[in-house]
Amino acid sequence: MSLTLVAPQTETTATAPTLAPREQEALRHIAAGCTYLQTARQMGLSKHTVDAYLRRIRAKLNISTTAEMTRLAISMGL
Repeated sequence: MSLTLVAPQTETTATAPTLAPREQEALRHIAAGCTYLQTARQMGLSKHTVDAYLRRIRAKLNISTTAEMTRLAISMGL
């Protein structure tokens, strides 16, 4: 009898929701320390649109803080 170890599946597998390119860009700016207003200006958007992108990211990935978003951006290589 032999045992085979299987790594548990994590949220980073293929079943994890993917982020749209503009969501990734907004996340990259926020992770770099930009404010919503600075991010909006750099992306050519309104502050409210940036807020909507980041709310969508939080909902898709079930995260609630900027620190978690920053950790996510780092793990994604953004």
